[in-house]
Amino acid sequence: MDALVQLYSQSRLDDAVTLAAELLQKYPDCEITHNIGGVVVAAAGYRDEAVTIYDRAIALAPDYVEAYNNRGNVLRDLKRTSEALASFDAAIALWPEYVEARINRAITLRAEKRFAEALVEIDMAIGLNPDIPQACTSKGNILQDLHRYDEAVIAHGRAIALDPNYFAAHSNLGSTLLHLKRLPEAIDSYVTALGLAPSHALTHRNLGTALKGSRRFSEALPCFEKAFGLDPSDDIALGEVVFLRAQMGLWVEDDLKQELLRRLHDQGSVSPFHLAAITDDGALQLKNARRWAEQNFPARAPAAFAAAADRTTLRIGYFSSDFHNHATMALMIKMIERHDRDRFEIHAFSYGPQKQDPMRERVIQAVDTFHDVSGISDEETAQLSRDLGIHVAIDLKGYTEDARTGIFAAHAAPCQIDYLGYPGTMGAPYFDYIIADPIVVPEDSRKHYSERVLRIPHSYQVTDDERPISPRRFTRSELGLPEKGFVFCCFNGSFKISRAEFDIWMRLLTRVEGSVLWLLADNPWAIENLRREAGNRGIAPERLVFAERMPVSEHLARQACADLFLDTFNYNAHTTASDALWIGLPVITKLGGSFSSRVAGSLLKAIGLPDLVTESLQAYESLALELATDFARLQEVNERLAANRTTHPLFDTEAFTRNFEQLLVDADRESAGRQSPIAPAA
Repeated sequence: MDALVQLYSQSRLDDAVTLAAELLQKYPDCEITHNIGGVVVAAAGYRDEAVTIYDRAIALAPDYVEAYNNRGNVLRDLKRTSEALASFDAAIALWPEYVEARINRAITLRAEKRFAEALVEIDMAIGLNPDIPQACTSKGNILQDLHRYDEAVIAHGRAIALDPNYFAAHSNLGSTLLHLKRLPEAIDSYVTALGLAPSHALTHRNLGTALKGSRRFSEALPCFEKAFGLDPSDDIALGEVVFLRAQMGLWVEDDLKQELLRRLHDQGSVSPFHLAAITDDGALQLKNARRWAEQNFPARAPAAFAAAADRTTLRIGYFSSDFHNHATMALMIKMIERHDRDRFEIHAFSYGPQKQDPMRERVIQAVDTFHDVSGISDEETAQLSRDLGIHVAIDLKGYTEDARTGIFAAHAAPCQIDYLGYPGTMGAPYFDYIIADPIVVPEDSRKHYSERVLRIPHSYQVTDDERPISPRRFTRSELGLPEKGFVFCCFNGSFKISRAEFDIWMRLLTRVEGSVLWLLADNPWAIENLRREAGNRGIAPERLVFAERMPVSEHLARQACADLFLDTFNYNAHTTASDALWIGLPVITKLGGSFSSRVAGSLLKAIGLPDLVTESLQAYESLALELATDFARLQEVNERLAANRTTHPLFDTEAFTRNFEQLLVDADRESAGRQSPIAPAA
């Protein structure tokens, strides 16, 4: 047995398994041999066999607490969590002061997302022995899950104070700091952790996330690549590599992109937001979203909703991290202000940063009640919503950054709706509806959505028909544009630009003499790489002009210097298309197969310009060339856009608000009838 322990400690697992088998055969009635043999066999990856060996140890010695504990760990690894908890319970029943079993039970409860119970259990373990680093950092993880981040930092810090060389505590602290957006500190924690465990794949990936959040893309990319190299089964790391390369304009990812799509057609899953930029395959997006929801945000037990006798006022809850100066609020704010307060009671549930800016003040003034839920758990937030009697809960984030899908998994309201923030299906059974229109979700695409589709007349996208445009009058020269010559533009994020549209854009520059392409200066790597790609296609790099970011009202005003907005394909211009049309800049687009690839088409049809919506690469290129070379045709489009801007539905916020409210009433009635949590309206 000493030899077996030595082989195990040296990670010579094949030799250890062989020796363990010999010992188990020679001493079939020795519980200690079976317990140690189970540890060795489990470490070698034979988890089912390890359970059988632990069962034999327990049969030989029914009070063998260590065997119960070890058995619980293996069962947890096998995702047999209810059996794992029973095994830990047996150990604790035999020895209530067994700290290790309590720690492992807390970890298992956390894996089951039973965070409140996990916190009670880990506190009991710490009460028995406050000096175990694993218990302290486990408590930090649970507190993080409960969104009690400041307390989590303290718990991880306690673990590090107990053992400065404890890798997991440094890595876990980094994750908590990442949630707090304290990115430099998070990076330092991850770097320290990797100094202690250089081959830990997940920490490399998390470091990449922190560096990417700091816009240090050239440092983030090798971290994601390293994570994928260390763990080739990590689909998320692969997705990060493909997405970040696209964001940097590094079009060398074709092999990896195809590998990612192959995995997703099989059993893999990646961030649905990333996938929306990679493919417009609606069926694959649904398949991926379902797996993502199951793995990361499984539905909680059904909640009880109190009956409400008074249905004269419908309580609406908007949930977001973006109740501040953000594109979502730029689109939505006037609708929130115009809701009919005789029929609707409006609540905002904010879990984002507490940014005090004019937009946040407008939101606070516009709603009946503003709830800051940033410091409470998903379950507590959902319970608050239920206690308030919210009838319809609307998720404005979907699968975008800083979303808290867990609130909806915990059932915040009897009717739950996906709207605006994420252009696609959530793939989760607890979302009842998605708000769309006949263009973004045509009839033959309904099957690609797990939600019922609520179709609003005209475009699904709300707009503010009083958005201010700066009175500043820009000249082309001050923007780096030629005073003469045609200006194509696209102000979409660089991750949306692929070879397909870029090849067309370069051919247009070739055929339209003196023309330039005006793009958003998203990041310095994209600028460098896109200019290099232009040069490779025979276009002088200086014909790509990059616009630095500026306040929205001024960004709107400067677009008057452009002639034509060229859309991207898999992930269209959304707010950027609305911006362009609001200023009077024509947009041409191509319809794809997914929600995100059809948004610009929806906007154009709602403003009466369906002739700018194409359905093929060839038609898109031909139309762009025609508009760039036929002044009379472009002038006619400009005049129509100017006239339609105030007469067509796209920029009629009042009409949109009334249509939107009717959808909510219809959804509530149908949901109430289906689930019967509250009485239907008379």
